[in-house]
Amino acid sequence: MSDQLVEREIAREQEFVDRVHRQLEDSTRSARELAREGHQRGRLGHEGGLVERDAMVFQAARRIAQLDAAHEGLVFGRLDLTADVDPEPRYIGRIGLRDANRDSLLIDWRAPAAGVFYQATAATPQGVIRRRVLRSSGQRVVGVEDELLDAEALEAAEADLPIIGEGALIAQLSRARDRSMHSIVATIQAEQDRAIRAPGKGVVTISGGPGTGKTVVALHRAAYLLYNDRRRYESGGVLIVGPSGVFMRYIERVLPSLGETAVALRSLGEVVDGVRATRHDEPSVADVKGSARMVEVLRRLARQQAPGSPTSFRVFWRDDVLTLDRGSLGRVRRQLMSQGRRNRQLPRVAGALLDVLWRQVRGERGRERGREAFDEELLAHQEFLDFVLAWWPPVDAAEVLGWLRDPDLLARVADGVLGPEDQRLLLKSWSGNDTGPISLSVEDVPLLDELRYAIGDVPARTDDERDLDETGLLEGGQDLQELFTAADREYAPRGRVWAPPTHRIEDDPYAHVLVDEAQDLTPMQWRMVGRRGRTASWTIVGDPAQSSWPVPAESAAARAEALEGKPVHEFHLSTNYRNSAEIYEHAAAYAERVGLDADLPTAVRSTGVAPRVVTGVTDLEAATREAVTELAGAVSGTVGVVVPVARRSEVNAWLASWPELAHDAPGAAAAVDSSVPPSGEDRVVVLTGLDTKGLEFDGIVVVRPQEIEDESATGTATLYVVLTRATQLLTTVS
Repeated sequence: MSDQLVEREIAREQEFVDRVHRQLEDSTRSARELAREGHQRGRLGHEGGLVERDAMVFQAARRIAQLDAAHEGLVFGRLDLTADVDPEPRYIGRIGLRDANRDSLLIDWRAPAAGVFYQATAATPQGVIRRRVLRSSGQRVVGVEDELLDAEALEAAEADLPIIGEGALIAQLSRARDRSMHSIVATIQAEQDRAIRAPGKGVVTISGGPGTGKTVVALHRAAYLLYNDRRRYESGGVLIVGPSGVFMRYIERVLPSLGETAVALRSLGEVVDGVRATRHDEPSVADVKGSARMVEVLRRLARQQAPGSPTSFRVFWRDDVLTLDRGSLGRVRRQLMSQGRRNRQLPRVAGALLDVLWRQVRGERGRERGREAFDEELLAHQEFLDFVLAWWPPVDAAEVLGWLRDPDLLARVADGVLGPEDQRLLLKSWSGNDTGPISLSVEDVPLLDELRYAIGDVPARTDDERDLDETGLLEGGQDLQELFTAADREYAPRGRVWAPPTHRIEDDPYAHVLVDEAQDLTPMQWRMVGRRGRTASWTIVGDPAQSSWPVPAESAAARAEALEGKPVHEFHLSTNYRNSAEIYEHAAAYAERVGLDADLPTAVRSTGVAPRVVTGVTDLEAATREAVTELAGAVSGTVGVVVPVARRSEVNAWLASWPELAHDAPGAAAAVDSSVPPSGEDRVVVLTGLDTKGLEFDGIVVVRPQEIEDESATGTATLYVVLTRATQLLTTVS
């Protein structure tokens, strides 16, 4: 194939791409003019103008965001079809565009007309003669890759349709990896496309071994659903849950590059609004916190009396001494708890206590005054209000979780559920500050969420309730405003100002939930994510052989509960596009040797370079330095250095001291804490085995693989994952 032919075809496509970008700029200007016009409507001075302003500005802002996100690789595909299907070429892009005459210029990849771009094969070409992928750098076309799908149709067409390149998929597979996942919208294969365009209702599961493209297929599915039913998914929201902050940063560019910005990306430590945890507990602690046994422990905890709260109350009224002792308070507590969540009972507490006190009134003067006067006087009694708030204070989940730092209380609520060793592990994980908030780990976040639902929100007063009457008395005679004011006083000494929350637990459900690396979710994490998808459709991605949770049956039961009643559509991906055949054969041999029941996909690409195994090492730093330097010099993309958890700080310090990997030199190294996503410029990063979930690198150096295997009950599965992260080169240093 002559260079002149390739250059000619690139120049032809560049002409079209330039035309599309000119139209993109015109569309952006139009959207900005619409926004300006909308703001002007707001100055009309009447309600209709304000409504028009809000609608116009919202639509304009959304369109501008889509247009701004689409510049990278805006046009990536072209279809040349038989004349009876479409005599004109179809260009496929990240968004749809029309020209000045309102004719289709660029077809959105999610549109039905673009489906054939992914579905056509040589066996069933569906009217496609040639499928072309355009590779671009910014707005410049730098290459084209063609697939001839119907040779007979090509001859019959007598058209100038040269076939260039080795095929789009193989070209994509050899591309160097950088610090973020790239959209593979141009190279999606038929089995992947079926999963992307599966029915929108129920649950779609996408399974497959390492490197089969599960994650990127799931992300494209989210974009496809938004395109096809935007009102439902944009108004309800799409939640994407991944294993770590490192992983979420890795994928965060994919959906914006497809024209979608209305998506919440959360790691497992960020699923609960307002909470962000990046630190992991050691495996033995994580196994206790993740177990379904914690549900009963936390249920009991939510019913406990607040530590330090009073156990009795005494007041003189008219001729009677009225008391609330431990027994009567216990009966009131059980009565209130039987009626619903702890915080939701706040409006009933004063009334229930007043009932107990009123039954003790025996004196003639008190009885003559009546119940209404009794309630009014006690509700005006500061000591009574202070007692109510001290005995039944409004509490938040973080505060209640902190109660478990008391060994006696933990032993009480864990009796018959957690053994002494499990309790010891929990107490050790929460040791430190005995009075302030717990420093949350990723494994604590589901416990916090469980407590949020167990204790409930504090009910806020409605406008109707505020206007009831002059007394403001509500259920059982309680004045909520008095109690809310008292609550402020109760919390103030602890450096806090309490108010009914603006975000309520009832606000959590989404319209669609996507869970990646689902095999790793603990039972408690499934409960947490499941609450956000009660009415949602789901996409679940995972590979059981890569699971880091030691009790699969327990996790499967929690998953089934989260998805109860929803129809399931299963899709399996069978081709490994990530690893070279040499690397995956090495990983598959390990899986078979250690007895993992692994799904072994077929690797489609060979480099001719087998993994390098370095053994008999006496100087670990020198051996690691040699391996990392070699890989960094041999590949143009990223290199991951995977280490046991206990060695992460040590290896980070090594890399920071190696001059050949200094930040100002080619192949810069990053000595980073793996709980924090590395920056886009870092080529060499240090990660633990669990941190590598869902990631990929051009080269991987595995330091002390035996220690990674030994550090948890599922260490063999973790090491298998590590061995499948490299696309080109793999070295282990033992």
